[in-house]
Amino acid sequence: MTQPVLPEPASPNLDSMLSRKFGKEVANYFSGSPLNRVSFLRTDHAFLSAALKHRTTSFLLFNNLKPLARDPSALEYVSYADATSLISEDPYSKTEEQLIAEYNSATTIPQLLFLGLDERNKEGLTHNIYTGSPYFAIDVTPIGSITEQAQTLIETMQSRGLKFLEGRILASLPAQDAAIYAQARALLDWNARNPFCAQCGQPTLSINGGMKRTCPPKDMASLKGAIGGNVGATPIERPDCATRKGVSNLCFPRTDPTVIMAVVSSDGKRVLIGRQKRWPKYWYSTLAGFVEPAESVEEAVRREVWEESGVKLGRVVIHSTQPWPYPANLMIGAIAQCVPGGEEIDLKHDPELEDARWAELGEVREALRVGTSALGESAQEGYKEGNLRLPAGTAIANQLLAAVVGGFVGESSRI
Repeated sequence: MTQPVLPEPASPNLDSMLSRKFGKEVANYFSGSPLNRVSFLRTDHAFLSAALKHRTTSFLLFNNLKPLARDPSALEYVSYADATSLISEDPYSKTEEQLIAEYNSATTIPQLLFLGLDERNKEGLTHNIYTGSPYFAIDVTPIGSITEQAQTLIETMQSRGLKFLEGRILASLPAQDAAIYAQARALLDWNARNPFCAQCGQPTLSINGGMKRTCPPKDMASLKGAIGGNVGATPIERPDCATRKGVSNLCFPRTDPTVIMAVVSSDGKRVLIGRQKRWPKYWYSTLAGFVEPAESVEEAVRREVWEESGVKLGRVVIHSTQPWPYPANLMIGAIAQCVPGGEEIDLKHDPELEDARWAELGEVREALRVGTSALGESAQEGYKEGNLRLPAGTAIANQLLAAVVGGFVGESSRI
């Protein structure tokens, strides 16, 4: 499969003190969204209501976190007219305060996310000083009281020759669509994983355009009918919850920091690579691991490399970062160098790796030329069986290794 072109970094041709000192910014796959998130408008329900129904608005549908598409390289966005079969009422016709006061945990509310405005479209929605086409994502997974409507919408999309893309990791989309997909998938996944309050265990309500969840103080679930259906009825007070006091009164999406590093030998002539047992034959990558609480990025890099390979590191430099929506990681890419005498590989600590070894820069350079692919896919034309295989260009590991062989560790290196 042809690998997509990576996103352009911000202001790629701008001459500045930082760009002269550190070089061009590196943008990784799943970053580079064309949308202005206008996060400060997520509580403005008049804006969200207008955005929802605007003629230029696009909706990206997800079924069990699988996005609607024409094929693996083309997402399919639908219109408000298509979405109304599931969101029959305007969920933004009332304020957040009203929705919280009328909360009914027995009613399934389709998860809706406001993603942002595409300001390239000057014919889009205008709100104050902002103009652009609104983008939303909707979870159409058939669950609860919306099962029938969701299933009907899914079948309608399939009748048009569309499909919900399968696969654990989707890395075949054009860069800007990939960034929109990543934002939507990460947030839908977070909302689906947090239907209950972590403090008191009661059901929570999605607010703030899908970016926050709150634990309402009252619930109408014990009453007959839908929200507000019984005039004069009094909702049931829910048990006291610490999240309703002080400043910790909301649940926010999580982002888990992960370090991934290209490790260079002390003489700068080799790079450390490792492989897991489940990977294809000859396929290696850089080492990676989670940042733990009260640990700096640099400390995490040194700890993870020692735990997985026994190699001891000195200097660590952050190279670039990559959003990774599986489910909610931020990959912090680093390049690190061994201390003299610290290059001996020892896999006895953490059994995560099947093998780790040092590769000459020339071997890595050749693998980057003809031996890259996603897991389970074939290498490029010209690859010779038995030679080194490496991750595709959509993976930050590829970018880190390319930086190393491109002279990052030289005296005049640039990011």
